[in-house]
Amino acid sequence: MKIGRCTPVQKSHRVEARGSKGRKTWVKVPLASTGDMPTGPCLTLPRNHQQFSLLRHHLLGKTFLTILTSRTKAHLSLCNSQKPWQVHSQNDYLRQWLPRQESYLHHLLDREAPPKDRRCIICQQDGVYKCQDCLGEPLYCTGCCRSQHRSNPFHWISQWNGRFFERSCLAHVGLIIYLGHDGKQCPAVTDQWNLFEEDEPEDLLEPEDLPFVSGPEFQPKENTMVIVDKSGVHRLEVRCCECPNAMSPDIQMFRHGFFPASFNRPKTVFTFRVLNDFLLDSLECGTSAMNYYSKLRRMTSSMFPHLVPDRYRELMRVARQWRQLKTMKWHGFGHRSDNPSTGELALFCPACPQPGINVLLDPSWKYTWSFVMDGNFKAEHLHPIKPFDEVWLSDGLGFMVGKDRYKMHLAEAADTVEKSSCNNHRAVNQANAARHKLEHGCFVPHSMVDFQKGERQMNMDYALCEASRHNMEGITRAVTFYDINCQYNKHFRVRVDRSRFLEMAPQLTIIPGIGLWHVHGHQDSCYVRYASNFIEGIGRIDGEIMETLWARLNLISPAARGMSSPHRKECLDYQMNDSNFCKMIRMKRTLCRKYKLARNGILESGKAFDRLDEAAPSHLKTEWLARERIAQSSRLNDPSAMDEYEINIKKAPSKKEIELRLLEEGNARNAAPSRRSVATWISTGLAIEEAQIALLIEVRRIGRRSTETQRLDIARQRDRLQGQIDGFARSALTHLGEGFDADDEPEDLDVDILDDLDDDPADFTETSHTWTNSPELTVIPLPSNLGVDRCRRCMAEDLIPLEMSLREGQANDALHNLRIYLCNKAILFRTTIRQANSQALKTRAWSQVMSVQQAVSLHASIYTKTRKQMMKLEPGQDQLQKYKPLLREQLKISTAVGDPNARGQRNESLAWFWSVEVDLGGPDQSWNEECEFRLHMDWTCKFFLWKTTQWGEHMQESLEKRLPGHGCYAGRQSHMYSLLAQDAQAAFQDLQNVLIEAGDE
Repeated sequence: MKIGRCTPVQKSHRVEARGSKGRKTWVKVPLASTGDMPTGPCLTLPRNHQQFSLLRHHLLGKTFLTILTSRTKAHLSLCNSQKPWQVHSQNDYLRQWLPRQESYLHHLLDREAPPKDRRCIICQQDGVYKCQDCLGEPLYCTGCCRSQHRSNPFHWISQWNGRFFERSCLAHVGLIIYLGHDGKQCPAVTDQWNLFEEDEPEDLLEPEDLPFVSGPEFQPKENTMVIVDKSGVHRLEVRCCECPNAMSPDIQMFRHGFFPASFNRPKTVFTFRVLNDFLLDSLECGTSAMNYYSKLRRMTSSMFPHLVPDRYRELMRVARQWRQLKTMKWHGFGHRSDNPSTGELALFCPACPQPGINVLLDPSWKYTWSFVMDGNFKAEHLHPIKPFDEVWLSDGLGFMVGKDRYKMHLAEAADTVEKSSCNNHRAVNQANAARHKLEHGCFVPHSMVDFQKGERQMNMDYALCEASRHNMEGITRAVTFYDINCQYNKHFRVRVDRSRFLEMAPQLTIIPGIGLWHVHGHQDSCYVRYASNFIEGIGRIDGEIMETLWARLNLISPAARGMSSPHRKECLDYQMNDSNFCKMIRMKRTLCRKYKLARNGILESGKAFDRLDEAAPSHLKTEWLARERIAQSSRLNDPSAMDEYEINIKKAPSKKEIELRLLEEGNARNAAPSRRSVATWISTGLAIEEAQIALLIEVRRIGRRSTETQRLDIARQRDRLQGQIDGFARSALTHLGEGFDADDEPEDLDVDILDDLDDDPADFTETSHTWTNSPELTVIPLPSNLGVDRCRRCMAEDLIPLEMSLREGQANDALHNLRIYLCNKAILFRTTIRQANSQALKTRAWSQVMSVQQAVSLHASIYTKTRKQMMKLEPGQDQLQKYKPLLREQLKISTAVGDPNARGQRNESLAWFWSVEVDLGGPDQSWNEECEFRLHMDWTCKFFLWKTTQWGEHMQESLEKRLPGHGCYAGRQSHMYSLLAQDAQAAFQDLQNVLIEAGDE
């Protein structure tokens, strides 16, 4: 319901509004009227909806409101309010800030000076140090600065030198980090062990790099440790606990949030904050370790960043270790005694059916996996310098396959090169240059392989077999999408049976498919054989999900290009794990959105199916179903059986074919001399009408400002046309009988010709002086112009069906030519207009387009005139349904004109005249399979509940073993998955209720 400016709010109305990103939101409005003012808010606002929650105080005690919706903003205003609240754009805020710019600048500079009294905010003594990271940049004395930063040792401070604040560090105020004893000095500290006598290399600087100035940041105190934090690189003194039962220094540091770069007597540590920040930067921004550490050096010293200790290599190594620890922690291996096995350090899709986790295999037809295979040409890798000196931390434990077994498979597999039988697909013969990944909605664990020489079958076979072994016990059907599946799938089972390293369950049926983006690069027969539209039970998918996942993976690919093989695979595993995690936490929103689309698609396809079902004879429907069952059951062994779905073109008869048929029929029945050549006479009249339309369009095109050459050409065409009209009129006496008088005035002949040509007024100029005494305006004596009643008076009633037949042929010819020229226009835009890179080429290209457009206007006008004349001949119902009015907007071209099945045209429909000659063989019911979409919602909730239970068991076991930290983490993970399950269940239930209520209304 829409609430207007003067509409009182009624009880139990729902108002649809849109948020800042165009999302639909239901706002429930309680009872309110002019005489019954509510005491509470007028709107029950949705949870976590930021824009509407800001309006809560504006709606108290009000009755009338207006809700305006748009794609970019939500605007709620009160009917009697003089200043309605509205959402401003970012440019509006910039305009508001411009007058304040100078004031902001002065206040920014004022922060450089100390307060007038320059007092410490703690003890009111003389303040010397200003902390740049504390809120408000307070001023401290030396003692207070040291005491206040014992818990924040990585803040940056500046020291007042009498003129300005000079950059300093907390080491210069005597800050020492004590490990153990609640941050206090260990009572057992001695000088027997020097923490800094270690073999870590010293920082060597070239003489020209040494500064010729002295300052606090270039005078680190002795026995300080290099601590790399998110805020920069610090030098601070760290003292460990030296009690007899104390842990080793590296463990003490680790328990305090420092990851040591070495393990006996470390000199460099990385805080957990900087490691987490670096991994997140790599995931979201693709930041390399070199760029990230360069940023830290600049944060430490903007003037001399090259003097900051270089710990770039240490950062890369420690980040690998930290990444491995976090991955094992996430997957629960800190709570298990066994080591991870193949693919166990990878997260998978919660919406996929996984036996024993979120589904029970009954019935089995509901459970189909779809695998999409594709190569990534950007995830290339340089050859390692020292492959013999590489350390593998997670070989085959994530998404990338294990190296040893994969190498043995490649060494044994034969590299077969098949000649392509698909004569229109280039990738079959050019698939020798990239790397490969495999996925289903999410990346599949342990199914990512490296290509050594392009997309060879041996690599693809191994990836597919490994993917089919992940949580698929009992599932008997899988669909594979690959851009060259028409060739790849031919001998796949033979290759699997011959190899010692390829394993696939014999009961698993593999149905080959080609993604809708790639299938249009194949020959036409591949479309019905391999497109997802014709795979039973697969629903409405395009088989191209990999193209969307590459974007996330390609963020890290440039940085991983020069890494060692283990390091690169770990980075890719981590990136794919994060991609799957992001999909998992957003699965609720994705499923809700797709469910709405599926439900709307079911309604639309149901209406189309009902129309076709009503029009189709019962014996044809039975035949179609039988042919469909045969095709689907035979597609695995004989893909050509799917050719049953090919569109059957029954070319409509042309005017010449109909004229020939009528002449042969007249000769066969020995027609009277006056009727023997009547078909040719009527056909001649139709040709004269077409010439009249062409001449009229030409006259209107040249307009008043015509040249002598143009006027001469028009005069010659008129003279020739007038001669044809005179000859046709003389012949009319023979065929129309004595009741027709050739000298009748034109008014007697229903003069309403050529007054509604479907021409574009912008292309032609009106010329009133050409509309009088012109042969292009003369009405010729055809039965349609005479009218049915007059034909009967002239005893020429038998000419009406003849002209109707020839008019059908004329309409068929006009529509055929219209389709041809519209296709030409679409091709010109694609191949000429878009590729023209100079003004001369553009001018030439647009001239070609205008020439084609004139032909489109001509044939559209001919069809419009033809249909008008057919209406005068009392056509039947079939003819009315076949030859529909031609609208101006139907003559606009789109990419669907060139190929209605092309990628991106799945939900587009062409105008009616594109399918006049198409014999529809059956409906598209793939949307009906989307009604099973609720199963994915159920599987998602069950997956979250399964993870909740799994982590709950880990928590119980940890508490029994007296491992409180393990128990707390397991409890937190269990709570996270429990919240995801509750959120998904509530969202799915709310969606069902909203759709049910919308359906009731």
